[in-house]
Amino acid sequence: MRSARRRARELALQGVYGWLYTGEGAAQLLKNLSELEEFEAADHPFLEAELRGTLAESASLRKALEPFVDRKWDEMSPIERAILLIAAWELIHKQEIPYRVTINEAIELGKRFGATDGHKYVNGVLDRLAAVVRAPEVAAPREARPRRSEGRAPATRKKASE
Repeated sequence: MRSARRRARELALQGVYGWLYTGEGAAQLLKNLSELEEFEAADHPFLEAELRGTLAESASLRKALEPFVDRKWDEMSPIERAILLIAAWELIHKQEIPYRVTINEAIELGKRFGATDGHKYVNGVLDRLAAVVRAPEVAAPREARPRRSEGRAPATRKKASE
């Protein structure tokens, strides 16, 4: 089951993809998206912020991404371009979302909607972008997660005679 946030990202991807082809504004794209079955299950404020922000800042986002891509922008698949723009906006403007979450979500979008290995390309580009726009977070040591058995009291069984 996909979370409301993931559904919002999927819809934002569809919106940005549509924008790449039609040039329609955010209001029309949101109206079109609202007619989709998935819309009700999405995080609407997040979707609107992500779509409007990505479209409004597409030129600066593209400029931020271009040093990390190995081909001309227009030679890249439209799905990869849309995913990269959305994730770049999120990395830059949604500091409260850990960068690893943003990158993982972009990878999942790439796996679901992109070409066979497009998600690997997206991962590489976003890792390099994150190292610049989230340098302190990327440089910080990763907190170790406790293993499943750690941090829990051992289970005790009652004796049959109790």
